Amino acid sequence: MAKQTVETLIEGGKATAAPPLGPALGPTGVNIGQVVTEINKKTADMKGMQVPVKVTIDTETKEFSIEIGTPPATALIKKEAGVEKGSGNPLTDKVADLLIEQIIKIAKIKEDVLLGATLKSKVKEIVGTCQSMGILVEGMPARDALNAIDEGTFDAKIKSGRTELTEEEKKHLEEEKKRLREEMEKKRGEFESVAKSILQKITDNKKARKAMVEAGIPQPLVDEFAPEEKKEGGKK
Repeated sequence: MAKQTVETLIEGGKATAAPPLGPALGPTGVNIGQVVTEINKKTADMKGMQVPVKVTIDTETKEFSIEIGTPPATALIKKEAGVEKGSGNPLTDKVADLLIEQIIKIAKIKEDVLLGATLKSKVKEIVGTCQSMGILVEGMPARDALNAIDEGTFDAKIKSGRTELTEEEKKHLEEEKKRLREEMEKKRGEFESVAKSILQKITDNKKARKAMVEAGIPQPLVDEFAPEEKKEGGKK
């Protein structure tokens, strides 16, 4: 039984017979339209992302199987949150909020590569990733959301497997994202004001950096406002 494999990247839900997929499948004699339809069905939840696809064709019977890779969990989280990147200082700055339905959606997409044995445990893995990105879950820090999951707060929703949001829920999340962004900008302005005040009083960079840390300015901002000086040879 001779088999041929075609591997490529396609945009989720938007596979077509055009390059790169069509020309690669053409010589195999497989029904390209059927392959395209099946790929789009399997990647419908990954719209807007580049998805690795592997098509294995039996060159005699023309039967085929499709394996769909998945983007990293961080990419899926950013897509659901509508942000380009996570927080540079996730402990204090939160860039977006996700509902448990969105977490369930990501867990389902990544279910084949997550370690958990149940959907609930897979959901916890995704929430753990949110923690390192400064993403709130149901309006609370990821650590608190993990505790809520352990306490059974979201058991009914996880059991239902619902992943779609209502228009009202989407509107709420957009408003929350805007609020968080304004909050971050305000906080940054306050830190910058303190940093400038310290730099005016302390000319020694090392001492100024120490004073900023003592004033509660997050390390990433300390590095931005008063970059650590490099010694000769490129060493700090």
